[in-house]
Amino acid sequence: MSRRLYGAVEAGGTKFVVAVGTDPAVPREVERIPTSTEPAVTMAGVIDYFRRQGPLAGIGVASFGPVDFAHACIGKTPKLPWQGYPLGGTIQGALGVPVEFDTDVNAAALGEWEYGAGRGLEVFVYYTVGTGIGGGAVVHGRTIRGLQHPEMGHVVVQRHPEEPEAFQGVCPFHGGCLEGMACGPAMQARWGRRAETLPVGHLGWRLEAYYLAQACFSTECILSPQRIVLGGGVMERRELFPMIREELERQVSGYLPVVEIVPPELALPAVTGALALARQAGK
Repeated sequence: MSRRLYGAVEAGGTKFVVAVGTDPAVPREVERIPTSTEPAVTMAGVIDYFRRQGPLAGIGVASFGPVDFAHACIGKTPKLPWQGYPLGGTIQGALGVPVEFDTDVNAAALGEWEYGAGRGLEVFVYYTVGTGIGGGAVVHGRTIRGLQHPEMGHVVVQRHPEEPEAFQGVCPFHGGCLEGMACGPAMQARWGRRAETLPVGHLGWRLEAYYLAQACFSTECILSPQRIVLGGGVMERRELFPMIREELERQVSGYLPVVEIVPPELALPAVTGALALARQAGK
């Protein structure tokens, strides 16, 4: 294992997580920096952190999306001050080190594929279900990039028959897409309370399992992954997993084998993935 020191940035809507390490599986010196409405404020903290760590061989940036790969910048995010922000270029220009740039969920998928629940698999998908919903995929050792990057959180879903009629979803772009119906803020908007406060057996969890099972079914039909990891804050309610598996089996209706659905194995999958990206950048 190389002893070169690498840096990682997981850029999130509420916080940036930064770390360094010589081994992507072991992030060190982890710090959290609040995501300010003024990008310069957050980035000053990020740059200062890396300057305190010593010489780096490369930095991996795992950013909330959408992102523009051609310019290593953030795309049309609802976080308006960050739209078009040159995240990769800002870090590279300030620190003078190679930077590799990807989405946070692609990085998380890469981290879990190399060091966690996706080890040894040819096709693997990671979803995060929290403030937003996003998905990343690793196919034959590479994350997917094409016209842009996967936006699995914005697939269309069918409304649950028991869905409150007044609730039309919280996505500012698509209303009732997967993210609009099943992210943490959607659950709060629908029920008037945070998801983690809903008791076991609440209708909200049945609806959540219904929408997430749809996402897994669509993913299975398109990519045929050998395993899907569901991470993020909402998925800390572990009773969701058997509910999603049961609902997925019902939706698949015997047409396909039911893909395995598991929680992540890593504590910081996107940070681990970002360190793996940094290693690529520093070669």
